[in-house]
Amino acid sequence: MHIAILTFEGYNELDSLIALGVLNRIKADDWRVTIATPRAKVTSMNGVTIEQMSTLEEACAADAVIVGSGIATREVVEDEAIMSVLRGLDPSRQLIAAQCSGALVLAKLGLLNDIPACTDLTTKPWVIAAGVEVLNQPFYAKDNIATAGGCLASHYLAAWIIARLEGNDAAEGALHYVAPVGEKEEYIKRAWRNITPYLPAPTPALV
Repeated sequence: MHIAILTFEGYNELDSLIALGVLNRIKADDWRVTIATPRAKVTSMNGVTIEQMSTLEEACAADAVIVGSGIATREVVEDEAIMSVLRGLDPSRQLIAAQCSGALVLAKLGLLNDIPACTDLTTKPWVIAAGVEVLNQPFYAKDNIATAGGCLASHYLAAWIIARLEGNDAAEGALHYVAPVGEKEEYIKRAWRNITPYLPAPTPALV
């Protein structure tokens, strides 16, 4: 199982790296989480340089993808070399999630047609201009596409992906690990309150 976090030049560390940490609470042998970048190294909005773990092409073949956010997303969506590769993203065969300005990438790829989105306040007018309704809430998902707004909503995307791929117990365990001490129960309840409405209904047990 490969989960790729698309991370571009000028990326937001909270968006890419919190998701990376939460997703890596799953310790299954076939579970792999990578930072997917357009080149060998990218530097964050605050000067943190990280190395490529997978390519954008590999991300398009992953089981799940998170499109990270950053200060250069408008440049990303104008980069035809990047966008031509990302047109390989396909919600019919993979989970696709976007964090903050990552929603603009999905909008420009035509993946948010008739689907509202969550994003950060800075990106909101750009996503609206792209023809997408923006919701005043931290998380929304429909079928295999999810979006989150606000850096500290990134754990919602990670938990949604874990719940979809490994089950609710695994997602709760990952959230419990990262939640603040003394607030774990409250933290998990809030997360489930935001995520549960957008998870598939449980399959009835056979009698």
